[in-house]
Amino acid sequence: MPYRAPLRDVTFLLDKIVGFDQVRATERFAEATSDTTQAILTEAARLCEDVMAPLQRVGDLHPARLENGVVRTPPGFAEAFGAIATGGWTGIASDPAYGGLGLPQTLATVVNEMMASACLSLQIAPLMAQGQIEALEHHASDEIKALYLPKLIAGEWIGTMNLTEPQAGSDVGALRSKAEPNADGSYAITGQKIYISWGDNDFTENVCHLVLARLPDGAEGTRGISLFMVPKYLPDADGRPGARNTVRVVSLEHKMGLHGSPTAVMEYDRATGWLVGAPHKGMAAMFTMMNNARVGVGVQGIGVAEGAFQHALAYARDRRQGKTPLSGEGAIIEHADVRRMLAQMKAEVFAVRAIALANSVAIDMARATGSEDWAARAALLTPITKAHGTDIGIEVASDGIQVHGGMGFIEETGAAQFLRDVRVTAIYEGTNGIQAMDLVGRKMMDGGEAAFRLLQEIEDTAEAARNDLPDLAEPVWQAAESLRETTEWLVAEDMTDRFAGASAYLRAFARVLGAHYHLKAAKVGDGAHKALAGVFISRILPEHVGLLAQARAGARGLYALSDDELAA
Repeated sequence: MPYRAPLRDVTFLLDKIVGFDQVRATERFAEATSDTTQAILTEAARLCEDVMAPLQRVGDLHPARLENGVVRTPPGFAEAFGAIATGGWTGIASDPAYGGLGLPQTLATVVNEMMASACLSLQIAPLMAQGQIEALEHHASDEIKALYLPKLIAGEWIGTMNLTEPQAGSDVGALRSKAEPNADGSYAITGQKIYISWGDNDFTENVCHLVLARLPDGAEGTRGISLFMVPKYLPDADGRPGARNTVRVVSLEHKMGLHGSPTAVMEYDRATGWLVGAPHKGMAAMFTMMNNARVGVGVQGIGVAEGAFQHALAYARDRRQGKTPLSGEGAIIEHADVRRMLAQMKAEVFAVRAIALANSVAIDMARATGSEDWAARAALLTPITKAHGTDIGIEVASDGIQVHGGMGFIEETGAAQFLRDVRVTAIYEGTNGIQAMDLVGRKMMDGGEAAFRLLQEIEDTAEAARNDLPDLAEPVWQAAESLRETTEWLVAEDMTDRFAGASAYLRAFARVLGAHYHLKAAKVGDGAHKALAGVFISRILPEHVGLLAQARAGARGLYALSDDELAA
């Protein structure tokens, strides 16, 4: 079925719910007027609907492949990436000094979501480049910026992120890749990296790898890691791709989904690279890229959820089966349980999209104002956006199969592809468990201050809505208060107990946030917004009670069973 960009829903959220007017009011983003925003998003929607969406099934049925050392991408991907590059979409939020548009990250988030809905396998390519661009903007030397940023922003070159090794998954500090100084100031990089998204392609002039490796005097663990730019082709004196570097694709992974996206095993054999940032400070530079990617990956989950919902809704409106309660012989959308699934899918997408856009607004406000409070808000929301965005992507895609019934299990309908493609998003860029531990650990190092400020806003909004919407406002206020009490408990506990309940806590936080944004929509929107808020607050928000109980259960019970007893 054709994809249609949800511009009406996005515009409502930007204008009425997440405070994008604050971003427009800053000097840095004053050009992001309402008219400019609509023009940009309308053009992006056209690209996604007409160019990218037709490639969704193509990439699944004609996977990327490695032939004689050359990566061959699916039919149409080269032309579509060319359209992305020509439109300037990779550099939508990048520095204008290097050719970027300099627009708010919030607009980049909307565009990335639409691209992910249309064709996730291809969307990963510009997303990786965006993360690399931000890392270089913040940490690279002026020489590297001048050489690489214009090419990456223009889409002439593409970027990757090389962290994982066979023996070092989430434990990046266990890497073995090494970097040895060359006489000319460059470095010889040796090692193997796995799971490298878009590690190579057959349509850009160059592929720029950001690679973590250890210098000879680097300490063990993450503190001794440095970051290097290692291009596929070494730029010549004029900045054009020259001699082939000693980096190659060993193989492509055979994956559950995302078949159109080449996920490579990369080998570096004394490949020439240049230091990005200070020696032994590679993780700080890489985290800039990773944080950008974590928001982006959460948005990938939201995009797939939107696509899966549209796919299921179209099927339910067309499929006729059984006696229906409204017209007697209507489509299955009239059946109460099918209507329940679809209504909850739509409510989930609205809620998690609002969280991601609020996260992006906080990022923009921190950049535009230098406010530490906005930076703390952005940091707090990032693991929630990543983990909950991808969890909801998986759950909505699964419900989409269920709406299709038996036909959902048949590949030809396309419903299963959404689930196969989105499943990895809960794993890469830091598993969702790691996101949850980050939330209750690093993001609570302020004693929960950023969380408490956000909870106060939620309670204030609910308090203000009590007279007009008492049935919706009261549950939201009570849920926020319960979350506050659990947060107070959490910051007083040791890390093992925090980590044991981290995933439940993150999901509970997301449930309360989602209810908050639905309540705001019910307050300022139309009858449909009020009805959708009722679905979320009455049917989904109550989940937070059990989640908070899990969050406070502590770790003791998890270790009561020995390894042998678990295996028995």
